[in-house]
Amino acid sequence: MNFFLVLNGKTIKQVLLVVVAAFFTAWFLFLENIIHIPAFSGNGEPKAIYKGEKDIALTFNISWGDEKAEPILDVLKKENVTTATFFLSGSWAERHPDIVERIVKEGYEIGILGYDYLNYRELEEAEIRKDLSKALESFKKMNIKDIKLIRAPSGQFDQKTLRVADRLGLTVVHWSVNSHDWKNPGTEVIQKNVQKAKAGDIILLHASDRANQTAKALPGIIDNLKKKNLKFVTVSEMIANTDTATKEVQ
Repeated sequence: MNFFLVLNGKTIKQVLLVVVAAFFTAWFLFLENIIHIPAFSGNGEPKAIYKGEKDIALTFNISWGDEKAEPILDVLKKENVTTATFFLSGSWAERHPDIVERIVKEGYEIGILGYDYLNYRELEEAEIRKDLSKALESFKKMNIKDIKLIRAPSGQFDQKTLRVADRLGLTVVHWSVNSHDWKNPGTEVIQKNVQKAKAGDIILLHASDRANQTAKALPGIIDNLKKKNLKFVTVSEMIANTDTATKEVQ
């Protein structure tokens, strides 16, 4: 007995749609299993990390003042956020060793925000090295060792910065989500700026005295991230044991 399968045009289209959908689903699942840390870099040059593959990293820059850092630490403690990364300028750390001690004691990671607040793009390599080395020495005197991360003080960097950092055994860290909290645009605006954050993002916040609204905005930011079931990690934890993708830096 012979059987014949008759397919009309509508049935063929439905079958093709199912096949195409299955193909793209498999492709996306494949891509999700490839772990990459996006990074700024030139070809064959050292890299600056700006985004991870999973989890979320809160980072705080501090370069001056002594009024805003501790309220932010209070909020992190109250909200039970035990992992974050603080990028501190060496000159600020020297003036406020008590706050630095608290940051370390409460288990947060420390990175360098240079020594002085300089634009590294405007400096020669020798000047960048001098600034970073001075910062490293400051933290060493405070018995804070094994610092592996730096952030360009003004956020401006180029291949010179990447080369110097690499020679000092440091990784340059940028960010993928900018809260713009230093502009003091209002608590709700700061929270909205961070609301788009997703797995792998490195969030830029400030704990210097100019950031008047960060502490008030922080509980809402943390609550939103927790609702997304994102795990808080340090930058070092985020980038550990991963491959990197790159973008060119001039």
